[in-house]
Amino acid sequence: MKRICVFCGSNAGVKPVYLKAARELGSELAGRGIGLVYGGATIGLMGEIARAVIAGGGEVTGVIPRSMATREIAFRALADLRIVSSMHERKAAMADLADGFIALPGGLGTLEEFCEIVTWGQLGIHRKPCGLLNIENYYAKLLAFLDHGVEEGFIKPAHRRLTIVESQIPALLRRFEDFKPAGTSQGLDPVNR
Repeated sequence: MKRICVFCGSNAGVKPVYLKAARELGSELAGRGIGLVYGGATIGLMGEIARAVIAGGGEVTGVIPRSMATREIAFRALADLRIVSSMHERKAAMADLADGFIALPGGLGTLEEFCEIVTWGQLGIHRKPCGLLNIENYYAKLLAFLDHGVEEGFIKPAHRRLTIVESQIPALLRRFEDFKPAGTSQGLDPVNR
């Protein structure tokens, strides 16, 4: 993996452990020589992970819509800051640039971005790993909802398995390294199973 896209909050959240996780993930990515693709802001978890990757000597690509560059305070010191015209262009660029996707804790934007990228995997638009870093069980209720969707027949079990979940960074990155895309001998065809 050359680059991982991280979706996360433009706020820090109420628990210090969220900022700590952003720092640790950024340091781990830099230490492994994996570049960061993210939303391009200096604030919240977004800014924290970018600063950690830079501090570790890693590469960071920020992608931010023009309309949000002021509101989210674009990280203008990045060597690779891409200011795009819309949220749609932002998500498409991030998807093209990344070899995998991780969601740290975040709000509605994080949830929307992650759900869209998992859906793209379900539809076969990409064959890249998608994972939740479930810090302090932040995503427990979302995971319960996804399981409920399976029980109620709205989510196929194979589609539910597209979301890799770990609470520890090394475990999540190991699963990304071992990831077999759908349709391979060890993967699933996400549309037909």
